[in-house]
Amino acid sequence: MDADWISRHALSLWAVLLAVALLGADVVWRRAVRRQEGLDPAARRLLRPGTAMVVVVAMLLISTAIGVEVREQAGLTVFDAALASDLRDNMPLPVLRGIAMLTHTGDPLVVAIAALLVFVVLLVRRHRRLAVIWIVTLVGTGLINSALKAWFQRQRPLHDHGFITEHSFSFPSGHASGSMVFYGMLAYVLLVLCPPRLHRTIVIAAVAMITLIGISRILLQVHYFSDVMAGYATGLGWLALCAGSAEYFRLREGTKATT
Repeated sequence: MDADWISRHALSLWAVLLAVALLGADVVWRRAVRRQEGLDPAARRLLRPGTAMVVVVAMLLISTAIGVEVREQAGLTVFDAALASDLRDNMPLPVLRGIAMLTHTGDPLVVAIAALLVFVVLLVRRHRRLAVIWIVTLVGTGLINSALKAWFQRQRPLHDHGFITEHSFSFPSGHASGSMVFYGMLAYVLLVLCPPRLHRTIVIAAVAMITLIGISRILLQVHYFSDVMAGYATGLGWLALCAGSAEYFRLREGTKATT
């Protein structure tokens, strides 16, 4: 499957990827619910510590492998350049205009405002521990992404559609990592606070937003494929670490309350 074929079928592949992501999220959620049937609601785990650590280690390995490829300008960067060039030739401008509107839901300013609102709501409702973990998670991913961009200093792909203009470095994608952490952690907060009947919808909505925002950056040619994959990997690793820590403290507090 070469870059030209992918670029010609990019929208169809995007739709298929979204469908697979949503189906996968639904299957994983159903299995998690079945495993915990019969347990006291206070003892149900939203994320097991062992699972969180496996995800952290796996994402660290994946992001490191991608980083080495990019740093050494190995085979993955050749594919990156070919795909970006073919997308520039094959993506219709009206489609790009629509995708550009979608991608703004992951802009740093939009995420920062939404994150601040969530933080204030959590404080007002006296969920102080969740509020602290929420803001640490969001600030942390911004620092991680900024540090990695400064380290790699990768230039962005060239494009001339004019719908999106970015001036920061390209690797890794801040929109991919930011959407992973923001919508992923928002899902965790809502799972903790909302009744179980809403949980499935929350998970599916978060997966949809993460998938749509990250891949939109490739289609708009403001990021290479490897930028987005690395952004997803670093974001998911940090999210698993933070959500796993939050879940550990939540369950420990619940255990103390029942003893």
